[in-house]
Amino acid sequence: MNRECPEKSCKTLSRSVKIGSYYRKSDSKRVQKYKCINCGRYFSSASFSVNYYQKRRRLNPLIYKLLVSGNSQRRIARLLGCNLKTVARKFIFLSEQMRAKHMDYVLKHRNIQSIQFDEMETWEHSKLKPLSIFVLVEKDSRKILSIKVSQMPAKGLIRDRSLKKYGKRQDHRKWDMEEEFSFLQGILSPSASFESDESPRYPSLVKKYFPDSFHKRYKGRRGCVTGQGELKAGGFDPLFSINHSCAMLRANVNRLVRRTWCTTKIKENLQRHIDLYMYYHNTQLI
Repeated sequence: MNRECPEKSCKTLSRSVKIGSYYRKSDSKRVQKYKCINCGRYFSSASFSVNYYQKRRRLNPLIYKLLVSGNSQRRIARLLGCNLKTVARKFIFLSEQMRAKHMDYVLKHRNIQSIQFDEMETWEHSKLKPLSIFVLVEKDSRKILSIKVSQMPAKGLIRDRSLKKYGKRQDHRKWDMEEEFSFLQGILSPSASFESDESPRYPSLVKKYFPDSFHKRYKGRRGCVTGQGELKAGGFDPLFSINHSCAMLRANVNRLVRRTWCTTKIKENLQRHIDLYMYYHNTQLI
């Protein structure tokens, strides 16, 4: 197979010739080597891989599956016998790859007709710094279309303590929701049907980006188990698709399982962890 030279200074689409191969110890594969006829540079088929320069490629699929199965980074390092820093670096690498794959997956499933969406709450570092997780799923298949982690101010009894310790905390929920709906305008049908709870923020948001759609709202209900508000008590749940998807998210993303253990310290890393789970949820679990 003729490969193009990866050298940017090689201006022509030059031909290359095979010039042997080498054994790659990290995954026990033999990699083809090439030589560019124009500039004389040597390269290999590995030069075009996203795993280029990685030393422990075997760990990538294992770490990916463990991260979306309720395990912490420290436990994964212990199970696989590797350094915690290795897991942390591969966590960032894998999240970028799965985010790109999820975007490709969503772009292939256009003209979706029935949508349910809602928000979950967690926090970063301390309960005085809460976060909102906006989740949007396809009703019939329960495929996750979008999840966005947003900063929000503390409320209720801890509001004064949060203001005293951390100062005024901006509310980014509206901006982030509008960003997600703006992207989904090219994915969802203009006349799609939306279902949600009775949050006062939702009607204007749906009307702004999908003026021809139908938005049905349901009264919120208590959770069937204390601490698990995503699964509702009282028989039939009209928002089952979104509530069950949120419950699965809490069960499989370690940062969301408990109130005090493994809570995320950085908002961006929670988004990365959720990006990992989204693709696994859509391709393996549902």
